[in-house]
Amino acid sequence: MPRTRADGKKTQIVVVGGGAGGLELVTRLGSHFSRDDFDIILVDRNATHIWKPLLHEVAAGSLDANLDEVGYRGHAYRWGYRYFDGALEAIDRAAQQVVIAPICDEDGSEVIGRHRIRYDYLVIAVGSVSNDFGITGVKQHCLALESRPDADRFRRKLLNQCLRVSRALVADPASDATVKVVIVGGGATGVELAAELYSAADALGFYGLEVFDRQRLQVSLLEAGPRILPLLPEKLAAAAHGELENLGVNVLAGTQVVAATATAIHCKDGNIIPCDIRVWAAGVKGAEFLHEIGGLETTRNHQLRVRATMQTTLDDSIFALGDCASYTPPGAERPIPPRAQAAHQMAQTVFHNLRAAIESRPMKDFVYEDKGSLVNLARYSTVGSLMGNLVGGKMAIEGRLARFVYTSLYRMHLVAIHGWMKGLFLMVVGHVNQVVRPKLKLH
Repeated sequence: MPRTRADGKKTQIVVVGGGAGGLELVTRLGSHFSRDDFDIILVDRNATHIWKPLLHEVAAGSLDANLDEVGYRGHAYRWGYRYFDGALEAIDRAAQQVVIAPICDEDGSEVIGRHRIRYDYLVIAVGSVSNDFGITGVKQHCLALESRPDADRFRRKLLNQCLRVSRALVADPASDATVKVVIVGGGATGVELAAELYSAADALGFYGLEVFDRQRLQVSLLEAGPRILPLLPEKLAAAAHGELENLGVNVLAGTQVVAATATAIHCKDGNIIPCDIRVWAAGVKGAEFLHEIGGLETTRNHQLRVRATMQTTLDDSIFALGDCASYTPPGAERPIPPRAQAAHQMAQTVFHNLRAAIESRPMKDFVYEDKGSLVNLARYSTVGSLMGNLVGGKMAIEGRLARFVYTSLYRMHLVAIHGWMKGLFLMVVGHVNQVVRPKLKLH
C-alpha cells in the first residue's frame, strides 16, 4: 500500500489495547511515521497504563500507581498518535472498520454513543482475562488482578479487613482474630502477591495499626499442579516454595478448587479453607468478546490465531499480539506463553511488518527468544532463570543479582515507552520516591 491513499486520506493504523505490547507499538509507530501521511490511533477503555507485572504491588499497597501509571492522552501528544477512549465491540472487515461500544457515565448516561473507526491496518492487543474454568462461585466471590481498578479494590478490602482485626485486638488483646487471604494459582502473580502481602503487613504498624503484625495475617496459596511456578526449573521453584513458607504462607500444591463461596474456598480433596478475601490467579484466557470476532479464527480460549508474521490467519490487514494472540512456533508443542516479554518481542515484529507492508517489502517471521523467568518475592528474595551465555546458556540466579535483573525489566519497559532521556529520569525519580514517599499506600 502506498504511503498516501488514492482517495487522499491518511493511512490509518488502529491499535486496540494499550498494555505492554500495544503501548510500545504505538510509541514506535507514532515516532516513525509522518503525521501528514499517517494517522496512528490507540483505543483503550482505560485512561492510563500501568505495567501489569506491577499490579500485585499496587494491590498490596507497596506501590502507588499514581506515580507509575502513564496517561494515554499526554503520552499520545508526546509520541505522535491519537488516543480514543472506548472498548472494542466488533470488527467490520468488509468495511475495514472497528465498532467501539458506547461510553457511559457513572450514572449510566451515555457520554459517547456507539461509533466506528476506519482502519487500513488493525492491531489487536487487548491482553487477557482470568480463566475461571467454569468453577462455581469464582466470578461472584473471587477477585482478579487484571487492571488497576482490580488492584485498588483488593487493597481497599485488605485494609478494611486489617482494620477490623486491629479494632478487635484493641477491644480484646486475647482475640484470635486474623485476616485470612486465599490465593488460587501458584504462578508468578499468585506467588508475588503472597510475598508482597507480608511486606505490607510489616509496614502497617507504622501507619496507625500498632497492634497489627504479620502474625495476624494468614495467607494460603493453592496450586492445582504438583508444584508452584511450573515455568521455572524445579530447583528454583522449590527455593521460592521455601521462601514463602518461611514468611508464613501456607503453600498447598496439588490442590484443586471446585467451588468458591463468600466465606471459603472448597477443594476437591474435601478441604474447606475459610477466608475473608479470595484472589483468583489460576490462569488466563482471551476475553470472550474475541470469540470469532469479525469472523476471525480463534482458539478455545478466545485467543486470535496468528501466523508467524503476527497477521491473523484469515485477514492480512489485521495483526494480533500479546496475551490475546495464539502462535505456536514450528516444531513447538505449545503456543508462546502469555508473558510481558513475549508481548514486547511481538510488538517489535509487528512494527517491522507494518513498515514492510506499507513499503511493499518482505515481512519477517516472529522468533521468540525466551529471556527466562523472574519472580519477585517482595523485599525478601527474587528467584528466577535467565537465558544467557553462561554455563551453556541457561543460568539460575538468586539474591541481589536476580533483584537487579527483575528491576531492569521494568526499566526497559520505561525506556521503550518514554525514550532514553525520560526513562532514565523516571528511574531516578523512582529511587527518590522510595526514600521520601510512604512505604505503604493506604488511600
